[in-house]
Amino acid sequence: MTNAMNRREEAVYLTKTTGVLPAIKLKDSRDLLPYAQALYEGGIRVMEVTMTTPGVLDAFRAIKHAFGDKLHLASGTTLTPAAAYAAIQAGVSIVVSPALEPEVVKVAHTYQVAVYPGAFTANEVLAAMQAGAQVVKIFPASLAGPRYMANLRMVYPDANLVPSGGLSLESAAEYIRCGACAVSGARNFVDAEQIAVHGVGWITEQAREYLRIVADAKASAYPLP
Repeated sequence: MTNAMNRREEAVYLTKTTGVLPAIKLKDSRDLLPYAQALYEGGIRVMEVTMTTPGVLDAFRAIKHAFGDKLHLASGTTLTPAAAYAAIQAGVSIVVSPALEPEVVKVAHTYQVAVYPGAFTANEVLAAMQAGAQVVKIFPASLAGPRYMANLRMVYPDANLVPSGGLSLESAAEYIRCGACAVSGARNFVDAEQIAVHGVGWITEQAREYLRIVADAKASAYPLP
């Protein structure tokens, strides 16, 4: 990373180079700082919290205050321009959505943050790229599987694709080898049952394992046809 990079460029760079974009999605309001700290200690430098999480804006502010520029925040499930604006004001540098909403993209562009809209079909991926998305989140990725990434990359070789939904430690490497620039997920990193048994240290170990698997896959991947 160079000093010439702005926050948007840094966010995209770290998404692609670490190759892991974990998401926090909760149904109740709680202190997310321990989760953010656990992910950071595991090597994560870009993390998402869904806008459906109660108290999410306060969580963004608290995490931003604690980590400053050391950790990039993404607002997940950002469905409206108002939600995008609120998230940006609370400190996020990436706006993520499960679908392409042009007005959300406009807000991200206006405030010079990265935008990762969701898509599934080839038409949707093209529309997202034409709208100015830096990364396209393929959702739900498990419906098509890893080889679908290779098909999309063969027609859109410059696309930065991040599969989300239904990934696992066992499938992450194959998604990367098939052309994904990173992998994402929520339960993979913040599993209430596992945390109840092992504590937040489980999050750290899970993050480290995903980063290791993805790094190995990137190092050993063959060029796509």
